[in-house]
Amino acid sequence: MASTLDTETTNHGGMWELGQDLDEPIDEEASRLKNMYMEKKFSSVLLLRLAFQSLGVVFGDLGTSPLYVFYNIFPHGVQNDEDVIGALSLIIYTLTLIPLMKYVFVVLRANDNGQGGTFALYSLLCRHAKVSTIPNQHKTDEELTTYSRQTYEENSLAAKVKRWLEGHAYKKNCLLILVLIGTCTAIGDGILTPAISVLSATGGIRVQKPTMSTDVVLIIAVIILIGLFSMQHYGTDKVGWLFAPLVFLWFILIGSVGAYNIHKYNSSVLKAYNPVYIYRFLRRGKSEIWTSLGGVMLSITGTEALFADLCHFPVLAIQIAFTLVVFPCLLLAYTGQAAYISVNKDHVVDAFYRSIPETIYWPAFIIATLAAVVASQATISATYSIVKQALALGCFPRVSVVHTSKKFLGQIYIPDINWVLMILCIAVTAGFKNKIQIANAYGTAVVIVMLVTTFLMVPIMLLVWKSHWILVVTFLVLSLMVEFPYFMACINKVDEGGWVPLVVATIFFIIMYVWHFCTVKRYEFEMHSKVSMAWILGLGPSLGLVRVPGIGFVYTELASGVPHIFSHFITNLPAIHSVVVFVCVKYLPVYTVPVEERFVMKRIGPKNFHMFRCVTRYGYKDIHKKNDDFEKMLLDRLLIFVRLESMMDGYSDSEDYTLTEHRTERSTSALLTTAKAGSNTMCSATDLSYSSQDSIAPAKSPLMGNSLTRYSSQMFGDELEFLNSCKDAGVVHILGNTIVRARRDSGMIKKIVVDHLYAFLRKVCREHSVMFNVPHESLLNVGQIYYI
Repeated sequence: MASTLDTETTNHGGMWELGQDLDEPIDEEASRLKNMYMEKKFSSVLLLRLAFQSLGVVFGDLGTSPLYVFYNIFPHGVQNDEDVIGALSLIIYTLTLIPLMKYVFVVLRANDNGQGGTFALYSLLCRHAKVSTIPNQHKTDEELTTYSRQTYEENSLAAKVKRWLEGHAYKKNCLLILVLIGTCTAIGDGILTPAISVLSATGGIRVQKPTMSTDVVLIIAVIILIGLFSMQHYGTDKVGWLFAPLVFLWFILIGSVGAYNIHKYNSSVLKAYNPVYIYRFLRRGKSEIWTSLGGVMLSITGTEALFADLCHFPVLAIQIAFTLVVFPCLLLAYTGQAAYISVNKDHVVDAFYRSIPETIYWPAFIIATLAAVVASQATISATYSIVKQALALGCFPRVSVVHTSKKFLGQIYIPDINWVLMILCIAVTAGFKNKIQIANAYGTAVVIVMLVTTFLMVPIMLLVWKSHWILVVTFLVLSLMVEFPYFMACINKVDEGGWVPLVVATIFFIIMYVWHFCTVKRYEFEMHSKVSMAWILGLGPSLGLVRVPGIGFVYTELASGVPHIFSHFITNLPAIHSVVVFVCVKYLPVYTVPVEERFVMKRIGPKNFHMFRCVTRYGYKDIHKKNDDFEKMLLDRLLIFVRLESMMDGYSDSEDYTLTEHRTERSTSALLTTAKAGSNTMCSATDLSYSSQDSIAPAKSPLMGNSLTRYSSQMFGDELEFLNSCKDAGVVHILGNTIVRARRDSGMIKKIVVDHLYAFLRKVCREHSVMFNVPHESLLNVGQIYYI
């Protein structure tokens, strides 16, 4: 009997499987999917293992700061022991307040499902308040399993803040500008970290070889940098297993050497843990206070990368690694250097290398150089992630993004950005040649990113966490009390190298803002110039429109309505394909969209019109891989949608569609569960109502004759056969080859920005057809001009 049932089940085929899947409750399915993206509970052993692995990814930059901090605090030499103790006290409490208290225990909790950085904070805000400058979101997007948000009581503080942010467009623009400032200075950090880390590490050669020329050290540093950037296309997955043991060995080394120096030279420096020495230090050195503060600032460089590199590791693992390994080892390292400098005041220039016992000098030099490379790799990878997020949110020109790891989604490589970083990094290294000016530039970039994070945390705490205003004010005041003096110290060094990150950030800011501005204007133009289906239907007979065999994918940025490109197309070429699918590819403020929820399909008009709309949704971490066949995915979803729709909604043979009939009674808005017939994906059928505003002349199916005929849900097999025949006839991808121009009455600045700068960016960036692997022979560009 069981054998008979198994045979019957097999004979039912894919359609029976679809029916079984549709019987599963939607709420139960949604709950199952949401559980996939909840933070997992890790065992103690696994948590310790992840904490160890996080050392190589997250803390490399912060860990190499002892290479150059004291030299930048005392560039003109040390006068007395009190200055050393005061500087050490500043370092100790700066490390405690910023990396430990602010970032590790507060800011890391503001991650977007494990993703960190300024754009992750911005994505959180975009989900909790309508602050996105591109209004392309829909209520159905909020049903995604990765789309988490809060609800507010009407008179609560969070609700008032939400309404205030949404009140005016200039507030949204100010928020975006703040995010772009933090992002652009973080990119500058990706340029300066390799320069100062590698140059400081290789500078140790001259300690043992004093006769060696500075130019030789510079050449060695440049060779290492070229090798580092040339290896980026391999990804970190292949050598990443070396990072954690290497960085762990580095922390053990600097901690052990620090403890040795405290015992050997001057244990009295331990009194620096009394914060009163900070006051004495600031009072004694009023003339050089800004120089010293700029040097102390370098002790927390890498903290912003700690948040930006937050990926693949739970927050608790990073907290354990920092509190048990990183923090105590850094304190020992700085305290040990202070003990050595208090006895050898003339060795402050190379305090790190000179404080190392001679018996382990060369092994320590090798470890330091490798640790500098790992620290550089962390910031370079963070820069790739930042550019990818900016690209997804419409703030950066389209560039090639290569996925380098089969295990980790976040490990990517961007060739164009890589070579730009390499050229700028080598230019900074060779141009300045000394660590002082590079350090001044480095500190400026770091402190600006920290200030941006502080200001973004205020709405995060109010809207996402619903924190009491007293806690928010306390966090803001304590953060600014520490960071603002460092900011002033770095700004005072603008003419001594601090101008570099400002120039780099300004260039990237102009690129990002111009691209985003023109993207928003293009979207607004599409919205205002879209046409109704009734208008196209009315023009159809007069233009002699015919339905030619094949399937036409019309790409548009609109998730509703008919784009101007389509009317422009049929006006110049009065024919449309037998099957037309409007394809909208949009990015949402979520880190990823599950594959089973990525495609939303709907039918436009009656069934015998063969008109569809497909909205394809991506998150800012999702990547278009080279082996993805976008055309095949669209066709598969279309066929599955027709099958599912026929099972969800039946029509009798007597139902006749007319061009003026409104069929809102049979409107369906339901989420269809995973279909296993042909593809393990989910298609969503929303708003299956028909009206004259969403209609077009029907396709003349060869299976139905040359006239409009009745269509029945029982005949969905005929439609599937018709779709397959159209697929065999050929698929054409219709894209708009748009030229954006400023209006004649626009100002001079706008004309330069739109007609020249944006036109240049459009010319050098990748086309949509390349990103989605559209076959060249199936591509049809429709030229048109947008005036904004």
